[in-house]
Amino acid sequence: MPALVVVAHGSHLNAESSTPTFDHADRIRATSAFDEVREGFWKEEPAFREVLRTVDSDEVYVVPLFISEGYFTEEVIPRELRLDGWDPEAWDSDGTSATHVTLRASDVDKTVHYCGPVGTHDAMSDVIVQRAESVTGDPDVGDGFGLAVVGHGTERNENSAKAVEYHADRIREMGRFDEVQALFMDEDPEVDDVTEYFESEDVVVVPLFIADGYHTQEDIPEDMGLTEDYRTGWDTPTAVDGHRIWYSGAVGTEALMADVVLERAADAGADVAGAVERVREETSGVGASGD
Repeated sequence: MPALVVVAHGSHLNAESSTPTFDHADRIRATSAFDEVREGFWKEEPAFREVLRTVDSDEVYVVPLFISEGYFTEEVIPRELRLDGWDPEAWDSDGTSATHVTLRASDVDKTVHYCGPVGTHDAMSDVIVQRAESVTGDPDVGDGFGLAVVGHGTERNENSAKAVEYHADRIREMGRFDEVQALFMDEDPEVDDVTEYFESEDVVVVPLFIADGYHTQEDIPEDMGLTEDYRTGWDTPTAVDGHRIWYSGAVGTEALMADVVLERAADAGADVAGAVERVREETSGVGASGD
């Protein structure tokens, strides 16, 4: 059987940054869908440049645990994996539709199925909804609730906003929540003004981030008015300007994220139907990874 490599950013400063990557890899490893499951990082070990050398299999599925297409998925990862013939045009993507491309990593003589990032896969919409279920404790949450999908937003990568808007649009079309809005940290509409964009008294706020860190645990809670000092924590929900804000923290910590990784590999040809079914069963009603 082939191998799976999950690649993520990692951090030298935040020890918890890599935790979701290891958790999702462990969940997939337990399904025995692949001979090997490895993790690789930009800011931690094993590094992108070396991770394929830790794999014995000649065929490898590489899934980026990133939210959007851009600098890391189009430049850094292919370069560090030394994928021969890589060209971003191979994905033929409009910014949210990258699927996969099969290339050779000649220096390790392996066939690599390089997949699009998890953050733009349709299955991520389901993870966002389950994140709302987890934070409210209600598997039927939706009626009477608004949902805010929050991204970083940046002028340097327009695809960052596209991913957030893509999932907000998809969830809106489901008709489950009374209102659905895409909000951002660094561009309009800003999450600071979250209550101005909703009529619903109850609003679930789900950040489209892979791991909890500075932005999700410090910036966003303070910006929304959940607390004046993140170090003192906040209530869930917290009353803000006549609304109740249910803040979920990073979507990437949701256990169902392992399903999105598998879905990416499946789209590239991996035989993982049984693993997908198992992960979905195991993560139904499960909150953050490891819960």
